[in-house]
Amino acid sequence: MQITLTPHDTLAVLAITGSIDSLNADELTQRFAQAMDQGHVRLVADFSLVNYTSSAGLRSLLGAVKSCRLAGGDLRVAAVQPQVNRVLEIAGFTSILNIYPDVRHAVESFTEAA
Repeated sequence: MQITLTPHDTLAVLAITGSIDSLNADELTQRFAQAMDQGHVRLVADFSLVNYTSSAGLRSLLGAVKSCRLAGGDLRVAAVQPQVNRVLEIAGFTSILNIYPDVRHAVESFTEAA
């Protein structure tokens, strides 16, 4: 798994590549926390290149969305692949997370909410 963080004016986009599993979910959790430590409580997780997530990845997403919302922001997830979206659906995460078709829509959703 690789993670690239790109800060924007009032938010940050984390582009994630590869699989998220128990071996690397802690790294994702740390990167979410790192972005928040830099003052970004509005985060977009770009899942366009994520081909798998385990329950460890789900825990990382859940922790990040809770932290962001407690700080007055949110975590938006963008461009989720069908096989990953199925995992999110089965786990009930599609009712917890705000999921967008692409990064542009996820980013724009923050300005619409402001």
